[in-house]
Amino acid sequence: MAEIWVDAMQIMASALRLATPLILCAMAGMFSERAGVVDIGLEGKLLMGAFAAAAATSLSGSPWAGLAVAIAASMSLALVHAFATVTHRGDQIVSGVAINILASGLTVVIGIALFAQGGQTPPLPRAERFAPIDWPFAEALAGVPWFGPFYERLLSGHNLLVYAALLCVPLAAFVMFRTSFGLRLRAVGEAPEAVDSAGYSVTWLRYRAVLIAGLLCGIAGAYLSTAHGGGFVREMSAGQGYIALAALIFGKWRPWPTFFACLLFGVLQASASRLSGMSLPLVGQIPVEAILIAPYVLTVILLAGFFGRAIPPRALGVPYVKER
Repeated sequence: MAEIWVDAMQIMASALRLATPLILCAMAGMFSERAGVVDIGLEGKLLMGAFAAAAATSLSGSPWAGLAVAIAASMSLALVHAFATVTHRGDQIVSGVAINILASGLTVVIGIALFAQGGQTPPLPRAERFAPIDWPFAEALAGVPWFGPFYERLLSGHNLLVYAALLCVPLAAFVMFRTSFGLRLRAVGEAPEAVDSAGYSVTWLRYRAVLIAGLLCGIAGAYLSTAHGGGFVREMSAGQGYIALAALIFGKWRPWPTFFACLLFGVLQASASRLSGMSLPLVGQIPVEAILIAPYVLTVILLAGFFGRAIPPRALGVPYVKER
């Protein structure tokens, strides 16, 4: 039983690390879509943030510089999305897809121009990455039954951005449901005409929501390339922006259910290495490929099974035209 508990804590710790970019992107999407702006471009902002962080860190030697540049790059794409969809009332789906395509091509082109390594960045040494943080007495308490593995393996040993992602969930819940800004943000996604009648700018509220989404996607991208990974490789986001969007829909645009949906995807990914080679009755050995595609299959299942039941904000995807 003790060994099972230790393995469970190890899987959950890996799941937290794998779910971190999903959590940040899902919270980003929640802010944007609660304000009525569809954000298909989560994937592109995540990818651009990952490249910007790795490139800036490689050139400066500081992961903090990489984080700042990643946030700036992601927020720039968010600003483009807001300009196209809020100011000019363009199609939000088309704008998001365009951002994804732009990020996919631009990261490779700039990467080749800067580093001439096929679109990749040079590998980052450990000194130029966000290092794990060991909590006090983690090693001393490791041998304590039950609590020791929980403290030493699950709570301790993550880098700063993992803890930032975990903190982001209660913070997002507080801002969204306990502040006047959150109230106005939710109102502008449900009844923008009422917000406008109350004297608040629908355009400015939606701009702020989309920029917050860009900020969180930039942090997620920096995590991918300078904390969880050690550099940028082409298409390293690997569809995680879309998975985060599926988790957001599954969580019905609420912070805590969305967080647990992201954890579910993280557990599936963390379990892949342990399940590879396992045999099941009547099935035989589980192919590694089947385990690797499980998160993406789950995304399709969740969207097919729950999208009809999840009621989005009433004004989601609807440009606001001020009545004269």
